[in-house]
Amino acid sequence: MHFQKSSIHVAALLTAAAVQSVNAQQPAWGQYYSQCIPGTATITTPSTTPHTTTKPSTSPTGTPTGTPTTLTTVPVTTTAAAGYPGTTLQSGYYWIRAVESPNFHSYLQSKPTKAAGPALLADRTTAGQFNVVSGQLVQLIAPSTLLYGNVSPPANSSVVKLALSFSTTQNTYGTFAFSGDALTWSVSSINRPNLSAWLVCDAQSLWINLGSYAYNTPPGCVDETIHYFNGATVD
Repeated sequence: MHFQKSSIHVAALLTAAAVQSVNAQQPAWGQYYSQCIPGTATITTPSTTPHTTTKPSTSPTGTPTGTPTTLTTVPVTTTAAAGYPGTTLQSGYYWIRAVESPNFHSYLQSKPTKAAGPALLADRTTAGQFNVVSGQLVQLIAPSTLLYGNVSPPANSSVVKLALSFSTTQNTYGTFAFSGDALTWSVSSINRPNLSAWLVCDAQSLWINLGSYAYNTPPGCVDETIHYFNGATVD
């Protein structure tokens, strides 16, 4: 009987020791467990409030800097403007030049430069700017100001070339046109073998050749064709 009580007492002591051991370990196990349970960590949820973006207005709200508030009227002149049209090709115009020797890349112009007078094929530095408008050969000499290529009618049927000059009045004899890039002239009363045949004669003066190109060329002249060139500058 004494043996049974001793056994019970020993068992009780062992149980108490085991409970004490478990209680001593509980904080460590609890800490480990709490780190492993999903969802126990503090989570910061980003705000889902939408941001409002304001699109800049495309409508003007004032006068841009440097924009004049009144219009300036450019007066129409009757003479060339100094420095105009310049060495850069103006919109809507062309250089016109020869492409054959001995006048390769000699340029159409008037003499005096940008003034009424004879037509020349001469140095590129004084080249004029031209176009053909409604059958008229026009030279730009100032804003809104033109000279017109004028052809002198032949004095008689033996004439083999016609002079070309520039004037402030429109041409009344014949019609200018571009055929491809070649400048041509025609008139109903003359049957020309080649509408794009030209002559360069004394002092680089430009004439319309009424005969065949490179055939029976008048003394003191050379045969040429002349063509528009739309590069920004002469070359």
